[in-house]
Amino acid sequence: QVPLVESGGGLVQAGGSLRLSCAASGRTFSSLAMGWFRQAPGKEREFVAAVSWSGSNTYYHDSVKGRFIISRDNARNSVDLQMNSLKPEDTAVYYCVAGWTTSREGAEYAVWGQGTQVTVSS
Repeated sequence: QVPLVESGGGLVQAGGSLRLSCAASGRTFSSLAMGWFRQAPGKEREFVAAVSWSGSNTYYHDSVKGRFIISRDNARNSVDLQMNSLKPEDTAVYYCVAGWTTSREGAEYAVWGQGTQVTVSS
C-alpha cells in the first residue's frame, strides 16, 4: 500500500487557479502510475488526469484538457494537479490515486486518497 494524502483544495472564483498536491509514502511510488479523479454531488466518479510512472506520458479528460496540468516528482514522492481557468462545473471532491497501469478507469487504481474538496463559485 502507498498511503496518499491530498492537499490544496478550497474555494475559488471562476477563472481562478488552484494547485492540488498528493504526497505518497513507500518505496514503490516511482514505479506507480498516478492520477486524479473527481466526484461531484449526485454524479458519478470521473477521470480527470493521469501520469505514467516516469512522468513522460500524461492523459486528460477532454473537459480539463488545456486547463489542468498533472506533474510528478519522484524524488519527493508527490504528484500535483495545477488547475487553471476553473469553472463552476469543476466543483467536486478530488481524489489522488495510484496503480500499476496508467489508465482512465478507476478500477485500475488500487490506492485512493481521502479526497480534497474543490469549490468554484460563479
